[in-house]
Amino acid sequence: MLIAAARVVTAAGPHDPVPSAGFVEITDGVLGRVGSGRPPRPADVTLGGGYLLPGFVDLQINGYFGVEFQIADAGGWAAVAGRLPETGITSCTPTLITAPVDRLAATLRAARAFVPGLPPGGARVLGVHVEGPFLAPGRRGAHNPAWLAEPTPDAVAALIEAGGELLRILTLAPELPGALAAIDRLTAAGVLVSVGHSDATAGQVAAAADHGARMVTHLFNAQRPLGHREPGVVGQALTDERLTSGLIVDLHHVAAAVCGLAFRAAPGRIALVTDAAAPAGMPAGDYLLGGEPVMLPPGDGVPPVRADGTLAGSALRPDVAVGNAVACGVPLPVAVAAATRIPADLIGRPDLGRLAPGAAADLVWLGADLRTRATWVGGELVYRAGQELTGSFPLP
Repeated sequence: MLIAAARVVTAAGPHDPVPSAGFVEITDGVLGRVGSGRPPRPADVTLGGGYLLPGFVDLQINGYFGVEFQIADAGGWAAVAGRLPETGITSCTPTLITAPVDRLAATLRAARAFVPGLPPGGARVLGVHVEGPFLAPGRRGAHNPAWLAEPTPDAVAALIEAGGELLRILTLAPELPGALAAIDRLTAAGVLVSVGHSDATAGQVAAAADHGARMVTHLFNAQRPLGHREPGVVGQALTDERLTSGLIVDLHHVAAAVCGLAFRAAPGRIALVTDAAAPAGMPAGDYLLGGEPVMLPPGDGVPPVRADGTLAGSALRPDVAVGNAVACGVPLPVAVAAATRIPADLIGRPDLGRLAPGAAADLVWLGADLRTRATWVGGELVYRAGQELTGSFPLP
């Protein structure tokens, strides 16, 4: 199949050109030729406007469409994965937040049993992100303080054993006793360690990176801020070339000017995440995060909160995050890379997040308003807004 588009964003490298007309050719779910200008033969699908780009890769997503991954069964995971392409997400790491270690281990074991059997046609599950319970009490955010724990060898081993290859990311506070040894062990097991919910100094974050940590969870939120004498988690995240930071660009978690500052300070090291919770894609009302109540207030894009007003995840769509980043002054190709190639590379998946020969044919078509109009996973059309595809696919 050959798709021609009025504007293509490949996200294939750090210097993506200005979007222009181009095409992609798909064979057996994999991209072959990717080029600019006119296609070499009549296209099977012609996108008459908007932007064709790689599918979004979300490394922090707690739930969506009323379902929370932490307490959902196989049917719930399948339902969410099946609908995420509506938002442009084609790959994700479902995220579990703080709970007792034995409960997290049981959830990981259950997910290991059913994730391989999730039906095709939805977003790829790349692994699980466990956010906690090894977090700083003073930076816990919406996490239950009664369930926080230190990263003892036994606790870390229990999660590694339960999660196996499904445990892909773990967020911890590196200043906790035993944290550096835990980072060593997790890294050796192939787990991406992310610094988060932390009151660490810049030096403690640098030590975590020395031991293998490579990510910072939701930059600016629930962490020691940038100071002019003590750079904190934020200062180290922005200046340490080894660290890539997740950023929630819903313009509620982080102000627009500060979002733009992060992109300028750490070029190529910002990954857009939604941190979406079960209320995302749903009307205002009461939902769950970590199995505990949250409330989604009325208003477009307003994040859910705990009873005390603490922000509890988001209701963000990744296409909206890209649009918000552009509104903050980030060039569109840079914003797209932050939602696609950069998180894919961070998790060790160079076959995802870019339009390049040999990559998976995971594509999203955004309209001129930067909202998802169609999504392909492995070359199969899995979502389209509006009427059925008939060959020519003009933008309404």
